[in-house]
Amino acid sequence: MKDYYSVLGVSKTASESEIKKAYRKLASQHHPDRGGDAGKFKEIQEAYDALSNASKRAEYDNPQGFYSQRHNFDDILDQYFTHFNMRSQMQNSRINLWISLEDVARGGPRLITVNTGAGSMPIEIEIPQGIHDGEAVRYPKLIRNLDLVVGFRVNPHPEWKRDGLDIWCEKPLNFWELITGTEIPVQDLLGRSVSLKVPARTKPGSSLRLKGRGLQRPGHNPGDIFVRIRATMPEDIPDQIVDILRKQDINK
Repeated sequence: MKDYYSVLGVSKTASESEIKKAYRKLASQHHPDRGGDAGKFKEIQEAYDALSNASKRAEYDNPQGFYSQRHNFDDILDQYFTHFNMRSQMQNSRINLWISLEDVARGGPRLITVNTGAGSMPIEIEIPQGIHDGEAVRYPKLIRNLDLVVGFRVNPHPEWKRDGLDIWCEKPLNFWELITGTEIPVQDLLGRSVSLKVPARTKPGSSLRLKGRGLQRPGHNPGDIFVRIRATMPEDIPDQIVDILRKQDINK
């Protein structure tokens, strides 16, 4: 039998508040949504479920004094959802989930934790590709008759700004590159690199487009990448160049 007290890092005489405090700290540290290990998180949740309930804790501390029975998966689900009377009517659960702009670009499965009111349990959902900030998605009958509604919130990105399915970034180029033209690598949100051609005589503040390289969303045309050019001053400008420019009287 697992030592649930060791899992939570508390003594066998720990109070209910001490157990709850330890659980919150460990759950936050190992939550899969924050890059933690799903197996470790499940173990922490299992320990908390056993020790946070007075009767379950008493049964755990003195298993000989209680009748033990092995339940199958359906029985476990019954224990979770009896509180909601889910056999007789449809129930909904709504949560907000914060994701990154990379998650929006990639889409795909995500393990989350849903509090059913009778306990918490991990559930896997599919993040829709191209989801918008504030958009809600209903996952019908995800577990038995439970409809899960997830409101997606997208964290701001340090480099990219979003406009629909288009994404914008800014790239610094020095004046020589703007005058003569150049090619620069641009890495999209999925880490794919594409070469962007900057024409000669490009003006500072200009925006260049990479068509179809933005966000994807099923049933919609792909968005574009827009790169706004920011001019920078070269660190070293030879005196000969300055003299040539003066002689050309470039202000005319």
